[in-house]
Amino acid sequence: MKQIISWNVNGIRAVEKKDFIPWLIASGADIVCVQETKASPSQLSEELLNPQGKSGDQDISYKSFWSSAKKAGYSGTAIFTRDEPDEVITMGIPEFDDEGRTLAAIYGATVVISAYFPNSQEAGARLGYKLDYCAAMLEFCNSFVSKGKNIILCGDYNIAHKAIDLANPKTNEGNPGYLPEERAWMDVFTSSGYCDVFRKFNAEPHQYTWWSYRFKAREKNIGWRIDYQCVNDAFVPKVESSIILADKTGSDHCPIKICAEF
Repeated sequence: MKQIISWNVNGIRAVEKKDFIPWLIASGADIVCVQETKASPSQLSEELLNPQGKSGDQDISYKSFWSSAKKAGYSGTAIFTRDEPDEVITMGIPEFDDEGRTLAAIYGATVVISAYFPNSQEAGARLGYKLDYCAAMLEFCNSFVSKGKNIILCGDYNIAHKAIDLANPKTNEGNPGYLPEERAWMDVFTSSGYCDVFRKFNAEPHQYTWWSYRFKAREKNIGWRIDYQCVNDAFVPKVESSIILADKTGSDHCPIKICAEF
């Protein structure tokens, strides 16, 4: 059984100073997908590029792979992995790869994707770009599934799918992340052979992965669930659990984790 964690760290260099590496080693996770790294490998410490340490009496080490934005200090994704992937690729579309939005690690018949979906921004200023990315991501996932592979799409989707996924749905109906067009894409995605596995295991409200830094939102649990680990329907029986690690601080997002057999 493998543990796959996903976390929008809101700056990998900032979170390194908040004990990211000890947390990573202690997690024992097989694969950790991160988003919003805001850095290129040349800016990072060797300890962060190749984390290693002990968890109990076990020696643990990770290799890391990075997709960084051309714009400094912006966007970016990475994957930390204990097992050597067969291949690591980006989406292959310059307008999205130039912002470092996607990394896919291929392990035999299973593809683990770290994705940082665009924010549609105030008044939907980047909604067109966001929806183009969403459409490209569905096509990207379909391209693997059509070849008999399974996918685990990890990341910050920047979308609260349904009213249960945010604390104040009515007051946020016109706000980025809860726009009708964004929620409609999630409807399309989850009806195209993909499953939001957290909701398979947990139908309870008040389960969030992101909180504003303002107004003590995290303390009051006034949040949004915008981070997901979705899998293709055929892979669902292989997923044993899906949880939100809400107690982990260091970012305005918290990590999420699934355990799956592959």
